[in-house]
Amino acid sequence: MKSIKNICCIGAGYVGGPTMSVIAFKCPEIKVTVVDINEKRIAAWNDEDVSKLPVYEPGLDEVVKQARGKNLFFSTEVDKAIDEADMIFISVNTPTKTYGIGKGMAADLKYIELCARQIASVAKTDKIIVEKSTLPVRTAEALKTILNNTGNGVKFEILSNPEFLAEGTAIDDLLNADRILIGGDSTPSGEIAKQALVDVYAHWLPKERILTTNVWSSELSKLTANAFLAQRVSSINALSELCEVTGADVNEVSRAIGTDSRIGPKFLKASVGFGGSCFQKDILNLVYIAKTYGLNEVADYWEQVIIMNDHQKLRFAQNIVKSLFNTVSGKKITMLGWAFKKDTNDTRESAAIYVADYLLNEMAELTVYDPKVSEEQVLADLDYLNSRSENENRKLIKVVNDPYEACKDAHAIAVLTEWDEFKTYDWSKIHDNMLKPAFLFDGRAILDMDKLEEIGFQVYTIGIGAE
Repeated sequence: MKSIKNICCIGAGYVGGPTMSVIAFKCPEIKVTVVDINEKRIAAWNDEDVSKLPVYEPGLDEVVKQARGKNLFFSTEVDKAIDEADMIFISVNTPTKTYGIGKGMAADLKYIELCARQIASVAKTDKIIVEKSTLPVRTAEALKTILNNTGNGVKFEILSNPEFLAEGTAIDDLLNADRILIGGDSTPSGEIAKQALVDVYAHWLPKERILTTNVWSSELSKLTANAFLAQRVSSINALSELCEVTGADVNEVSRAIGTDSRIGPKFLKASVGFGGSCFQKDILNLVYIAKTYGLNEVADYWEQVIIMNDHQKLRFAQNIVKSLFNTVSGKKITMLGWAFKKDTNDTRESAAIYVADYLLNEMAELTVYDPKVSEEQVLADLDYLNSRSENENRKLIKVVNDPYEACKDAHAIAVLTEWDEFKTYDWSKIHDNMLKPAFLFDGRAILDMDKLEEIGFQVYTIGIGAE
């Protein structure tokens, strides 16, 4: 069996950085090098102060501290790392296409192809290539075609090893994974490659949790898992709107159905909408694949999950305007939270971005506070959404580092991320310093609605109707 001594990971983002850090931590005899062409990102990974890592995940700083400089390295020397590696993980971005065929649905694979061509041009010895990025079905076939037509005699085995991490709990998800999925060819060399990766994960996980499949099943399983989870979120969010108009409480409904062993309680938390880099992208990819095979009813079914999610964000923003007497022009609205979920600094597809965009178009004056997201990131998100370097409404948004300052003189507060610290604030103090009537819109249903109303807030909690 092939023994892996040197691993290279191309891509130092939210997947590559934490995953390779844990592999290095658990496999001290394997040298792990994470490479990226983004010099600023690599410098952050190498910062002596581990609190300044470019990815925020609880527990990640300790793992990096234990392994970095011993068998974990972060570098911009991509070619050198490729040349030395036995196994190469590809963990680069695969955004939804914004142009051409499949625009708005298909995954853009240009970075994957660039990686494959760089590996092909540099490699002098046989390599195992591991797809770690979220990819459409049969991407491995494209990789194999590029790599096996270099003419240099190097042999490549392609494996699919999708990640099933939840941001905010990624380190625990890696250390205590409920399953690792490895897809590869059923040829003798393919089986050897799969076993080599199994042996890496077996350093800390029971082998019964490490599943092997063919490469196509592995690729499709990642899209399917995220589609099923997102479907549950959209389902409970659809019911949250019904709860509001009927006087029901979505939390009670969720608890009642979650005790059914056939359903279970996970991903039944109503909110302003799901975000992150995977759910929307993977469902749109699934929709595109179904459409390319002429499966229009299948495509329509899954697309409805996205439509429901977009509706949830829109109706939350519209309710703010409606409650504030149908105009927010010139009114200060405080947004607590910008990350797409707690315990991460990732803002990709965050509901907060879309709510902010809607309110800015209504000429609201926004003040944003998030404990882990910088002003630079907030403004970059709005620029990206507007597809131009200068958002005409940027002058209406301010980012501050103190939540009490953020809420001072506000007409309304909107909770967009479920950060635990929001529950601990002195809400009486906040209420005293707001304009009256003081409105509070809890888009994550994390605050005590009754206590807030006793203080004097006009409270709207998503999924809870007036009795």
